[in-house]
Amino acid sequence: MKVIRGALPLILVAALAACGSETPAAQAGGTSLTWAVETEPITFNPHLWAQNKARLLVFNQFDALLARGKDGSFVPWLARSWKVSDDGRTYTLELRDDVTFQDGTKFDAAAVKANFDKLREPGYNPTVAAIQLHAFDKAEVLSPTTLKITLKEPDGLFLDFLASPYAGQVSPKSLREAKDLKAGGPDVVGTGPFVLDRYVKGQEVHYRRNPRYNWAPQGSAHQGPAYLSEVTYRFLPQAAVRIGALTSGQVQVVEGVPATDVQSIKQDPGLSFQSALNSGTSFSYYFNTSHPPFDDKRVRQAFREAVDVDAVLASVYQGTAKRAWSVVGDTSPFYDPSLERTYGGDAAKANALLDAAGWTGRDAEGYRVKDGKRLTVRSVASAPFVRDRRDILAQAIQAQVKQTAGIDFQVKIVDQGTAQKALDDDAYEIFENSRGDSDVGAALNLILPKGGAINRTHYEDAALDGWLADASASSDAAKRKALYAKVQRKVVADEAIVFPIYVPSDQIAASRNVQGLGFDPVSGTPRGVYDVRIAA
Repeated sequence: MKVIRGALPLILVAALAACGSETPAAQAGGTSLTWAVETEPITFNPHLWAQNKARLLVFNQFDALLARGKDGSFVPWLARSWKVSDDGRTYTLELRDDVTFQDGTKFDAAAVKANFDKLREPGYNPTVAAIQLHAFDKAEVLSPTTLKITLKEPDGLFLDFLASPYAGQVSPKSLREAKDLKAGGPDVVGTGPFVLDRYVKGQEVHYRRNPRYNWAPQGSAHQGPAYLSEVTYRFLPQAAVRIGALTSGQVQVVEGVPATDVQSIKQDPGLSFQSALNSGTSFSYYFNTSHPPFDDKRVRQAFREAVDVDAVLASVYQGTAKRAWSVVGDTSPFYDPSLERTYGGDAAKANALLDAAGWTGRDAEGYRVKDGKRLTVRSVASAPFVRDRRDILAQAIQAQVKQTAGIDFQVKIVDQGTAQKALDDDAYEIFENSRGDSDVGAALNLILPKGGAINRTHYEDAALDGWLADASASSDAAKRKALYAKVQRKVVADEAIVFPIYVPSDQIAASRNVQGLGFDPVSGTPRGVYDVRIAA
């Protein structure tokens, strides 16, 4: 068996924390922080987490079984250590014995099993059950601190799942008794450094420090309770309002800094600025191949050629956005650079492709027509998932494809229910998406294979599905890289079912006296505030 343990024994970590110069905020009295965020969470339940922008809130209230170190390796958190059988099908977790949930109940192997059982419950989170836990067979309690997990087949992504927000541990009492488990909130509790005690929909969420917290993951800047006594996140979706709140002193931190304000913030001596590229997939348009016009590869190719991505990104993001060339973000070790500069931005080619596909007519508004029907493609985006000025980006692309190739690109931003109905009814041609999974394989398994939970292209290819399955089952990085290279070339170069646009990033601007801010080393998203404090 392979045995994985932390680099430092837990007793030594505790001793260093006790002897170090860092004084826990619980002893120093603590301070409060107000942080303006772009996106309001759809849910506060980590099992149902879906918005990358909401990730920084999850780990305030919930802890996972494993964490990721600065080098991306897996390190202990609620699990002290773990063993993996030689056949890759059995994981034995040794859990901490000094952890309690925020409702006072004990964290133990039975609690972890209850979380796995809930995730596998029909209708609770079918996406996680079908994708992240597709290989899961059963969890067995061997002792209060030992849990044995058996998989039906090897899964190279299973450790990544154990370190993800989906593995955030929820109190079994909450799982049984919460008023609205799916929405989360004050009565859905975890073991984390902060307790969610107030949520005002559309306005803010408030957390207070968990005074008993003493089990931060290996690699944290300190142990013991958080430095901050409380933190309030204000939901301010309009970028100008967020920046105004920061510069006027109404908030001390903002995330989601628009390109138009980056330079002024960098030049302000009272403010700091940080940014990081996200992991996972690039922000891309996925073409629905189930009906015209994108059932024709030539039209898919033409749409991509009709867009000068560099010009669009320069206009919308003013040099702060990085162009994407693959469905895989270029921070991933599985990114295939051979796709760079192989397509896009050729207006003559776009028009030649559309002519060859039979879209040779023009109507009175200049749009292409075929058999009396306009060349129209629709995108229906859910408002809670719109970030990074993607609405403005869509308008810029809309103008380009009309002017360059006569394509009628119709863009709608609607509520979640309306967007889901459009997807269910197949009433769209473009699905826009980026995924922030720390291992891009998890994202590709959701988006690309037949039966994928968010496969909106409806493209089917047995070879593609086989490459994805083989890559997921393997823990050999070189093998996975070769397989994912085939995947990228298939969906981007060969079949043009994906139009990569930019690599998502996150930005943090803050008052200079706010210390300890930063980004998750793997996901590239803002960290929670456990290590954050305010200097005198």
